[in-house]
Amino acid sequence: MFLKKVDGPRAVTLPDGTVMTRADLPPATTKRWVASRKAAVVRGVVYGLIGQDEALKCYGLSVEEFQEWVGAITEHGEDALKATAVQKYRQL
Repeated sequence: MFLKKVDGPRAVTLPDGTVMTRADLPPATTKRWVASRKAAVVRGVVYGLIGQDEALKCYGLSVEEFQEWVGAITEHGEDALKATAVQKYRQL
């Protein structure tokens, strides 16, 4: 069996006990960002599975966009990433 060489860990254990691997991250070709895919990228970066710079480059995200995702999850949880909930969680 051949394992592709990657920088960083292949898997991390999340606080709830589940294991997240690089296979759990969305594909680099992702065009439609649903809340679960956004949350997976944020979890991958926060728990050290993938570096922030690598995630930004891989998914074509800006630093500001990624920080918005992190802030939304931190303040309101994963539901804040849903496009239909933007007004509900918007800061005025």
